[in-house]
Amino acid sequence: MKGPATMAPPHGATLLTAWHRHHRCDLAAHLETHGPLPLPVPRDYGWPARLAREIEAAGLTGRGGAAFPSVRKLVAAGTTGRGAVVVVNAMEGEPASDKDRVLLAVAPHLVLDGAALVATALGAGRVVVCVADDRHDTAAHVAQAIGERVGTHLGPPVELARPPAGYVSGEESALASWLAGGVGAPAFRPDRAVPLSISRRPALVHNAETLAHVGLIARYGAPWFRSLGSNGATGTTLVTVSGDVEHPGVHEVALGAPIEEIVARSTPNGAIRAVLVGGYGGSWIDTAALATPYAPAALRGLGAGVGAGILLVLGAGHCGLAEVARIARYMAGESAGQCGPCVFGLPAIAADLDELVRGSPHPGALEQRLHARLEAVDGRGACRHPDGVVRMVRSALAVFRDEVRHHLARGRCRCGDKAGPR
Repeated sequence: MKGPATMAPPHGATLLTAWHRHHRCDLAAHLETHGPLPLPVPRDYGWPARLAREIEAAGLTGRGGAAFPSVRKLVAAGTTGRGAVVVVNAMEGEPASDKDRVLLAVAPHLVLDGAALVATALGAGRVVVCVADDRHDTAAHVAQAIGERVGTHLGPPVELARPPAGYVSGEESALASWLAGGVGAPAFRPDRAVPLSISRRPALVHNAETLAHVGLIARYGAPWFRSLGSNGATGTTLVTVSGDVEHPGVHEVALGAPIEEIVARSTPNGAIRAVLVGGYGGSWIDTAALATPYAPAALRGLGAGVGAGILLVLGAGHCGLAEVARIARYMAGESAGQCGPCVFGLPAIAADLDELVRGSPHPGALEQRLHARLEAVDGRGACRHPDGVVRMVRSALAVFRDEVRHHLARGRCRCGDKAGPR
């Protein structure tokens, strides 16, 4: 890109640079750190295409869970020939995640910058920031940042929306449905490249962190962004580390860093038994895999993914199966209630796991039934919520195979069925 996009970034520029430098998140501190927003000059008709090429060259992928190439959403929304609606997804319904809450508390203007850039590229006249109705602190930060930008000509007007909280209500098709006056349930979408719509207008829904990266890429360029990652992944990412650690919290790391190095930032409380990667719909990995790079391609080799940017640490003194059963019960309760795999399959899987933890008088039948239920649910839901549960449970049955054998043979384990710390 031309002009401001080629400016030299401040030393170590990242999502959190302005906060670390000024310990303020206001617009003045943001602009002092990153400079003006590089919006196009009048009649620069080639600017939208240049922005798209820069995002593509940067290799930016969505930071909300699917790791979908960000440019493909932008291009798909722009091919309809109608003004789009840009939606900032800051719902963060995943219980183990705090990254969007932290980002919008310390760098809200980077998120709004990214939204303004893609809205300008699409000719969108509406930007909506969606914050769950139970995240009052996050909503207050967003509202304050929106107020600071009034009259500044930093893109189209921005509004704040408060959809109902929930695990699946932040799924992008559920958000589009709710904003259009619908029930806010996820839709079956075999092809995510097909744009969503709100009131017959194409909707571009991006996670808050994804848009913050757009705000940086537009200023400093694709080569700078690519230089921050490794192992086939580009840029930095926010990761919430929690569980059996002394200092749970959100860390900004370069994609491709070893998982064990990221976990070490939060100081584990003793030996680690396993780590849940990607959140409640993610995958468990054992200690032998902790040297794996935190990057999509490397994690795919383990049957895992970056997901929602979560590493949940399970200490050696806790029962992995008890933790899996707890998560499965929660996920069963977060169903949208619109298909059989969620309404019937997930509660049945959770019940089987509870029986496995307690001990079963018919262990062979229980194990066979559990695997049959996982097979029956996988890939058959109206959305990907049940698939995430199946992935999480299957990975657990592999990683905690010794505990599975013990529970099937003897019932309760030496851990006393203690789940890990929340």
